[in-house]
Amino acid sequence: MCDPSAVRGYLGDDEKQGGRIVWTERLAREIGALVQAEGTTLERALDQMSRAAALGVPGCSAAIVVLWREVEGADGSVRHVVTEYGASHADLSAAFEHQYTTDQGPTVEAVREMRQVRVSDILRESHRWPRYTSMAVQSGDRSSLTLPSLLPGEGADDDRVVTFGVHSGRADSFDENVVAPLTALLAEHAAAALYSVGRAADSDRRTAHMRRAMSARAVIDQAKGIIMHARGCDADTAFEALREVAQRNRKRVVDVARDLVRENTGPQQGMRRSGRAGR
Repeated sequence: MCDPSAVRGYLGDDEKQGGRIVWTERLAREIGALVQAEGTTLERALDQMSRAAALGVPGCSAAIVVLWREVEGADGSVRHVVTEYGASHADLSAAFEHQYTTDQGPTVEAVREMRQVRVSDILRESHRWPRYTSMAVQSGDRSSLTLPSLLPGEGADDDRVVTFGVHSGRADSFDENVVAPLTALLAEHAAAALYSVGRAADSDRRTAHMRRAMSARAVIDQAKGIIMHARGCDADTAFEALREVAQRNRKRVVDVARDLVRENTGPQQGMRRSGRAGR
């Protein structure tokens, strides 16, 4: 983890000391701007959010933003699984992967209990997270503040949570009464931005799926026409013939249709037709 003294934020030291509202608003605007950027993916948004926090939050050396989804087990228990995450530094990524694997650490505890988790000094937390503590010490992570926030939305989106974590190489870097409320505000902005980015991505996926479906339908209709012409049958019978070939060869109907169309409209078939026409 990089030395906090080496991190240059958006504001000068004086502004960071006396203008915490200013840096919060600036970071919030940057997070909001991610939604407006054309082609922004969830992965890119998460990476940019974590880097912005690492640069802009006073006392922060590194940051991580994680998107989670609730999953209900067969026994009715609920657990959170990671959808995607972005970290400003590689060693913080490794530390988070260790948390997720061992189910120990501030990030997994924050999302599991849906509450703020503040670590003033990781050296005093060995009894709490014995396996995570040694990993954090090795990476130079001494203190952290992690806040969960529900993603806005309805229905399927209600089970998604974002955790916003800021970390420091120094102990007691995050004042619970000052930095915590403002970082919580950033977490809410991050949740709103990720929701918007996710909605845009879902819309793009639906559009792409619709285009593929329309393309597949066109190919199947073309193949049905070839069969109808060759056999003198109706559309339903032609489709049933395609389906039987697909089942027999363990292929999708659209793939069988595509093969048939290719065989009947390829260059060689075109040459044969031209040859017959010229005789």
